[in-house]
Amino acid sequence: MTALLQQEVKGLSTSLNSNDYSNAIDAAERETWTLPVSTDFKIKWVKQRALRHMFAFLRTESASKFQYKNIRLQHRFANYNTLVKDMDKAFDKALEEDAFEFADVSAFEIAGHKIDAGFQVEPQTGRDLTYSDDNRVIITPNENS
Repeated sequence: MTALLQQEVKGLSTSLNSNDYSNAIDAAERETWTLPVSTDFKIKWVKQRALRHMFAFLRTESASKFQYKNIRLQHRFANYNTLVKDMDKAFDKALEEDAFEFADVSAFEIAGHKIDAGFQVEPQTGRDLTYSDDNRVIITPNENS
């Protein structure tokens, strides 16, 4: 993940040290999933949140170096600030739209479930099998429905 982040930030890597990368990844893991992750969706959001934290680090550094006569630093701070806000909005939107992905559950597990009463009758004879050991209560939806 560190190597991927270094490629993503390109020229900004001179403003960041190895602790910044590990701190950003740790912060991203606290918000999403613990590495290693395997799906593209999870890789994307761990990387995006780590980048967001790195930009926040740069924003903080730019804010502390702000000077009245040096307008360029003001613009750098504003750009990082806008970038961090946009990344937070995208993350909040993804949390809403893909809640089941972030919760590590299948889509059918998010919705309400219907649990049958468990009554069972043998179709051929009409014998009541409700209390037999083989009677399984049907819960829907499930991974097969």
